[in-house]
Amino acid sequence: MIIIADGGSTKTNWCLLTEDGKKVYFNTEGYNPYFSSIEYIINSLHESLPTDLEIDKITEVDYYGAGCSTEEKRKQVEIAMSAVFTSAKVNIGHDLLAAARALLGNGPGFAAILGTGTNTCLYDGKNIINNIDSGAYILGDEGSGCYIGKKLLIDYLRGYMPEVVRSLFWDTYKLTPDEINEEVYTKPLANRFCAGFSKFVYDNNVHIEYSRNLVKTSFEDFFKNLVTHYPDYQKYTFNCIGSVGYNFRNVLEEVATENGMTVGNIIRSPIDNLVKYHMEAAVSKV
Repeated sequence: MIIIADGGSTKTNWCLLTEDGKKVYFNTEGYNPYFSSIEYIINSLHESLPTDLEIDKITEVDYYGAGCSTEEKRKQVEIAMSAVFTSAKVNIGHDLLAAARALLGNGPGFAAILGTGTNTCLYDGKNIINNIDSGAYILGDEGSGCYIGKKLLIDYLRGYMPEVVRSLFWDTYKLTPDEINEEVYTKPLANRFCAGFSKFVYDNNVHIEYSRNLVKTSFEDFFKNLVTHYPDYQKYTFNCIGSVGYNFRNVLEEVATENGMTVGNIIRSPIDNLVKYHMEAAVSKV
């Protein structure tokens, strides 16, 4: 049996391919090696994998993860996965490669991730050939859930929110400025904490102009600081994976069009297309 997984910083989507061709889907939390230690990943998997999963019968794990952009970080995740899936060959790839394969298959083009974090690339149909560093959640990640959440929190702390939004924010979270600063600067997984507030923007329409402007300026920053710096970017279609890009796709499509790009695929999760890619690759090897 083979497992294919797409791991973001917040959530990992898994698909088990059984010997009789069935697909079994399940989720765990996300494991970004910049924030999750080997021990943490091992313990989390032991606690959250389905109890009826026959781990000893799994022969291959193809895991694509956020933060797995260097050999060192891929090795960290490989050690953790191998400690859990003891009978399997473990292959670790970057979640950006998963996005490119899911969005473009074997064709070349532009691919992006807009989830908890941000990433972008040009893909030649096999490999990523150009990638501008997103800067991660402290320095960059423009357009991501974390970026949107940070903009919302800044407006809250500085008193820039419309009063109706500020009141609802307080009623929803009951967070003081000191508590927010503690979460961001002293507790782990600050990126997840900030990204969680993008849901507030999506779920609440108490001030549509404010919410829409917050999202649009985040996507404008994403294009200004990342997308438009790729050579001849306008000759590619804009293809994107991730919950933030998908949930706010009407605004994202508007900003892409304003920047001269035709919109291609915008999907929430790559797992289905990624499974299809691996199944087709396996057939081609036969």
